[in-house]
Amino acid sequence: MENDKVLEELKTKLKTIITNSYKDFKPELEKDLNSFLETSKEKLERWMLLFSSGNLTEDELEWLLKSQLDLVTLQALQTAGISKIKLNAIKNNIIKIVFKVILEIIIPVV
Repeated sequence: MENDKVLEELKTKLKTIITNSYKDFKPELEKDLNSFLETSKEKLERWMLLFSSGNLTEDELEWLLKSQLDLVTLQALQTAGISKIKLNAIKNNIIKIVFKVILEIIIPVV
């Protein structure tokens, strides 16, 4: 398993979702997402390794990813005045995408 490949795939998929769903906030979201992925990089790599080796279940991986919600700060969107409800929805979508991409890439290897 190549962690760099997974992280690049995450970035690509997240940018696609942003382009399709949040066009008005794309530049701000990209900056915040890159910051989140950089901050979470070590944990993501460790969790992907544990998951690919069978030491984490899908449920455990999903729980760990959800624990990172607070790291998705979306500071630029907060500054732009987006409601907390919409910010939380965007954060949840980001975590779901991260989980889905990890599963798509790792499960064929397992």
